[in-house]
Amino acid sequence: MPPAEAAPSLRHAVALGLLQGPAELLPISSSAHTTLVPWLAGWPYARLDGERRKSFEVALHAGAGLALALHMRRELQHELAHLDARRAGVIALALAPPVLAGYALGRPIERRLGGPRSIAAGLAGGAVAMALVDARAARSRAQEDATAGDGLALGLAQAAALIPGVSRNGATLTAARARGFGRGAAQTLSWHAGLPVMLGASMLKGARMRGTGVAREQRMALAVGGASAFLSTLASAAAMRRLRREQRSLLPYALYRCLLAALVVARRRDAA
Repeated sequence: MPPAEAAPSLRHAVALGLLQGPAELLPISSSAHTTLVPWLAGWPYARLDGERRKSFEVALHAGAGLALALHMRRELQHELAHLDARRAGVIALALAPPVLAGYALGRPIERRLGGPRSIAAGLAGGAVAMALVDARAARSRAQEDATAGDGLALGLAQAAALIPGVSRNGATLTAARARGFGRGAAQTLSWHAGLPVMLGASMLKGARMRGTGVAREQRMALAVGGASAFLSTLASAAAMRRLRREQRSLLPYALYRCLLAALVVARRRDAA
């Protein structure tokens, strides 16, 4: 068995950071890509122990979350300025399920469902659900129409996205489309619901990292990966404003996810 790696190489940290932005904002699962790309490419990253991989992924998500908050600052200011009991209820219900599920089930899920096979299943299953719901959704509700029931649906979708490969963005888009929101409104709701979860999870895991310490040889990789994720997310979010306006079908993303899942299955079969 090859020896465990101490930290991602800097070029691989940059590559995964640059991938994080579009993978986070599109319904294709950033966590799946962070795991599968090194595995498919045979990078030493795949030999990092679980805690070091987790630390690096925290840096990626923190960079992406900060960039998305910066990009959405005017939208968030507008939301805060018009916050009322109804909107506060929607936000609370969108946050409660992933927080509770993450606290109770996060570590068991990471231990048991983080391999390529389970990720492929999450990619394919979530893709099929997303494509079917998007194709059948006939109504076109606006973001301002969101109710407590919609918030709970978004929260349950985010909790389901703890399963590797499901995609937080994909799950919330599926939930919003199932509740009758138009594609543009569904994308906006997905970003608004996901940002607090991204930042909150990064802060919590970062606090745990401080308790256990970060190896010196890993610090540069975390900094480089986080900075690359910040820049790629900021650039991707700006480019995706057009996609939010055009309200394109989710089918191409579903097909891509199914193809990636099929590639993983084929690679595992060849290695068997």
